[in-house]
Amino acid sequence: LGSVGKMEETKIIFEDNDLLVLEKPAGLVVANENGREKETVELWLVNRGLGMGLKRQGIVHRLDKGTSGILLAAKTEEYLKYLSALFKGRQIEKRYLALVSGEVSLEGRIEMPICRSKRYFGRFEVRENGKRSETRFERMAVINFSGKKYSLVRVDLKTGRTHQIRVHFRYLGWPLVGDKLYGGVSLLGIERPFLHAAEISFRDKGDVLRHFESEMPIELSHLLKKIGYEKKS
Repeated sequence: LGSVGKMEETKIIFEDNDLLVLEKPAGLVVANENGREKETVELWLVNRGLGMGLKRQGIVHRLDKGTSGILLAAKTEEYLKYLSALFKGRQIEKRYLALVSGEVSLEGRIEMPICRSKRYFGRFEVRENGKRSETRFERMAVINFSGKKYSLVRVDLKTGRTHQIRVHFRYLGWPLVGDKLYGGVSLLGIERPFLHAAEISFRDKGDVLRHFESEMPIELSHLLKKIGYEKKS
């Protein structure tokens, strides 16, 4: 179905005079840069009169089309500059949840440069002349299902390259479940990368720590239940 009907699933989970914290559904593009998308987060903001006059309606960072979760947007030019500076200075913490094929190590740091693939359109890859990229992770569970092992991981993104988490885990032989672009398996009908932007933290202009969380979407939590994962309380 592509992104049809996905725009209406976008939600505001926090709002004040400066900031919007949005929850983006999987299947929706953030910005219409190729001119082909009928539905985008940017258009959703336009329709609500939010971020008017700001670059990309105040959206400060990206999530891939197939990734769900937290997205920040500024409501004023001043706050857009402030958040952009925080992102540039890597002072915003972003944590994701991912399900990957295989048994990953308990924790790790992946530091592999990433650049656009020369062989495959729309893909990125690890290559020596790429941009510095750092991904940290910790394993939350190993799940045995149908004769195969899967790992639920919490990912701490230290740099924000396009497709970074997907590329790094594929490089180590642990592709994300549902991520067809990077060799991931489709598990019980999931047709999107199992990747959710679950948490974001930063200090606001008054030096107050802001922390926001997004619940895992139902299709992902149901998949975990079906393959036998039980969340520890």
